[in-house]
Amino acid sequence: MTLIHHLAEPAHWAEAVRTGSYRISTRGRTLEQEGFIHAAGEDQWQQVRRRFYADLQTDLVLLTIDPDALTAPVRWEVGDPTTGERFPHLYGPLDVDAVVATQVLHPPHG
Repeated sequence: MTLIHHLAEPAHWAEAVRTGSYRISTRGRTLEQEGFIHAAGEDQWQQVRRRFYADLQTDLVLLTIDPDALTAPVRWEVGDPTTGERFPHLYGPLDVDAVVATQVLHPPHG
């Protein structure tokens, strides 16, 4: 099993726990706006944190996800055209039950 990760804002994750599904794609964008939920591999989430959340002065929640427990498909696609690096994209809501671990990350994130 290859786990994937997603960085969530605490309020968004709390809402997902309440409703059973998470629908935030990335910072400031929903699943509906983006078309998928951005995720990262084990060796990628730290760079995503530094690159996209460095200015955030609040906590983040690192979600560790079992892709085999998801009801929506995951596709590894090029996320950075300059390097060709591929990232996992979840094409549907994130099922809360597929999250196998959470970790609170305190700032600084850069």
